[in-house]
Amino acid sequence: MQALADPSRRTVLRSLRDGPATVTELAAQLPIARPGVSRHLRVLREAGLVEVEHQAQFRLYRLRPEPLAELDEWLGDYRALWQQRFDALHTEVARGKKQRKGKG
Repeated sequence: MQALADPSRRTVLRSLRDGPATVTELAAQLPIARPGVSRHLRVLREAGLVEVEHQAQFRLYRLRPEPLAELDEWLGDYRALWQQRFDALHTEVARGKKQRKGKG
């Protein structure tokens, strides 16, 4: 999860959703230089979130969706918990509005 903590790395992952890309292509989409993109890709690769394929003189980076699917499944339990809490909050806010209208 630490690999996902950095907004630039999340942007890289979003870019790779559309398909494989080189460091140069990814750097064109980010406000950081190619060496910085390479460092982010190394972290993502070490976390198993991207894979690299060597093609001639360049490296092509590709998203590995399996780890993200596992994370989504794990977060699903927490998502359900928070949804219940938001639903309860919404109910209380609506109840408060109704009570204020009744007094006014």
